[in-house]
Amino acid sequence: MKLVLSALVLMSGVAAAQPAANPPEPSDPPLRYLLGVGAVERPEYDGAARYTLKFKPLWALQWGRWRLSTSGSSSLLGFGRGGAGPGASTELLNKGPWRVNLAMRFDSGRDSGEARTTQGLPDVRRTLRARLAVTYALAPDWALTTGASQDLLGRNGGLTGGVDLSWRFYRSHDTEWTASGGISAANAQNMRSYFGIDAAGSLASGRPAYEPGAGLRSTYAGVGFTHRLAPHWLAFGSTGVSRLLGPAAASPLTERRNAASLTMGIAWRN
Repeated sequence: MKLVLSALVLMSGVAAAQPAANPPEPSDPPLRYLLGVGAVERPEYDGAARYTLKFKPLWALQWGRWRLSTSGSSSLLGFGRGGAGPGASTELLNKGPWRVNLAMRFDSGRDSGEARTTQGLPDVRRTLRARLAVTYALAPDWALTTGASQDLLGRNGGLTGGVDLSWRFYRSHDTEWTASGGISAANAQNMRSYFGIDAAGSLASGRPAYEPGAGLRSTYAGVGFTHRLAPHWLAFGSTGVSRLLGPAAASPLTERRNAASLTMGIAWRN
């Protein structure tokens, strides 16, 4: 974690030191795309005590109002232009302070064999999710977003939702710093898949059976930056803290309610 944190601080220092008087970008091409890679350090699963460092590819593709992207890539593609949610998305409404987006994305679920504390429990299968998000601009750099995400394939992903408040507290031609915080909730199906333990899982894992109901899931706060290194290159990083709530916090699988995360990476866009 120290290595990732040091790199994040170094990148943010470089971002702050760059001059803002660069020439403007050429007009956007009809087809926009982005490729990159990010490093993420976070708990093995929500509630785990052990941390893991993973590298993940980033890509995004946009044609007109339609966009297809991995998680975290869409905002990079829209840096300085306006972003959207991850997955396949389209903007349904953009009028005054209101903005409505519909997105579909693949949810990787959970491989229970990857963490020692979830071994013997059923996997949460990969699925396709749809998310509807409504954003209201409270001020030029403040936005309040509420959204809901539903498993479309009936693979026990359930329904999740949340409310987020974001603030862009610094912006120049090349650099942007943002802060955000929010709270999330989930229905009983989602809670049982990620925090529940059935009778068979109890025998396999040695942990008591637990059947959570619907309720609050977690709250979080974080800060992040995006910096234009060159006309087509972007560097980005973020750090945040979170705390499990309600049925998720009470689960026998939850070793720690509080968690931290670090992300950093680089991307190229046309």
